[in-house]
Amino acid sequence: MNLLETIKKKEKEYLIHRNLEKDEILYREDDYCEVIGIVINGELIITSFLENGNTIIYNDIKDNGVFGNNLIFSSYPYFRGDIIATKDTEVVLISKDNLIKLLTTNNDFLIEYMRIQSNFGKELNARIKLLSINNIQDRFLYYLHLNKDSISYNTITDLAKQLNIERETLSRLISKLIKNNIIIRDNKTIKVIKR
Repeated sequence: MNLLETIKKKEKEYLIHRNLEKDEILYREDDYCEVIGIVINGELIITSFLENGNTIIYNDIKDNGVFGNNLIFSSYPYFRGDIIATKDTEVVLISKDNLIKLLTTNNDFLIEYMRIQSNFGKELNARIKLLSINNIQDRFLYYLHLNKDSISYNTITDLAKQLNIERETLSRLISKLIKNNIIIRDNKTIKVIKR
């Protein structure tokens, strides 16, 4: 079950639908967060531009993914990065007032929302651990482990940004791991063949 499936017919009026084109910015870094959003189809990334010109991708949100849920009730409810559509994307937004109504009147919605919050905390801890690994090979293999030893990616540049690794460094590492028969790469998928 996903969050939208828990919403009853009479509660559909709480939803605000938005259609975004590829590269459209939904929210900018430091915008006040007064909604949660759910991706119906498409993909969003949350990204920030660093002073040295690099970018860091905090999160990518795909079908049924939720954003804003970790900010809306926080003491500092401002987006930490730009929220950008990576392709044509349909989202549903729920205002804070309507979210409170759903949480207090719809038990299924409350349970699913709490599951999402719990999973978000778990994923955040894994992301922190990932970025704290200094050895590039260990970081990459840990990322594969988090994704059940198989990842799909659009470009090496995108993958490098998710890992906070230079693109050239990641390309060399992938070549080395393929040569040592640790991973295989087929089109835009990388799989571990031995650990």
